This record gives sequence, C-alpha cells and structure tokens, in this order.
Amino acid sequence: MTPDEIAARVRLALADARSVREVKMFGGIGFMLNGNMLVAVSKRGLLARVGKDAEPEALSHPGARIMEMRGRAMPGYVFIEPKALTNSQIADWLVLARSFAATLPPKDKSVTKKGKKK
Repeated sequence: MTPDEIAARVRLALADARSVREVKMFGGIGFMLNGNMLVAVSKRGLLARVGKDAEPEALSHPGARIMEMRGRAMPGYVFIEPKALTNSQIADWLVLARSFAATLPPKDKSVTKKGKKK
C-alpha cells in the first residue's frame, strides 16, 4: 500500500471525527485529534500512537515494530510496515490510537512548541 493510499484510508476512517486535523510531520502527514497525534503516514508506513499500556499487544501484530527516533525507542508509538496494512487493519490501528488519544487532555492551541503563549 502506498503512502497516498494509506492516507486516503485514514481520512476515510476519520471522516466522522470533527476535531481531527492534518499536519506535516515525520516526513509525512500526521493526523491530530484535539491537538494530540493519533497516527502519521509516510513512505515508511503507518505510525500509531497507542500508549505504553497497549504497546505489547500492538507489537504482536504482523509488521509492527517499536518506533525509534535517532536510535532511541519511543515508548507508546508503533510503526507498521506498508506491506502489512490492509483497509481493515488501518481501521483497527485507528481504533487503538483513538482509544489512547481519548485519555489525553486537548492541547492548548495558544501555547507554542516552546511552551510560550502566542
């Protein structure tokens, strides 16, 4: 599955979510719910934010691996290879990511990346 196909499937699955927006990140497109990342799509596959508690189960799925950034593991984030994704699996990953994101408070839009008010 290509990045464009994955992104289209994510958009379709999130069509009912009013608080979802797309942002450029990780060399692809991030899908944010109330300012918190749900998933990101890039040529490397799908990055899902599942949280630390759901990580062991998430890693048991075919094609899933822990996300690493600059050689450091990022707990709670799982990468899924494009060849391991089907339409139903994308929907399943979104359910898992939305479940975790629902536990997070909305981000304050008036705060910049450095924690300062705009």
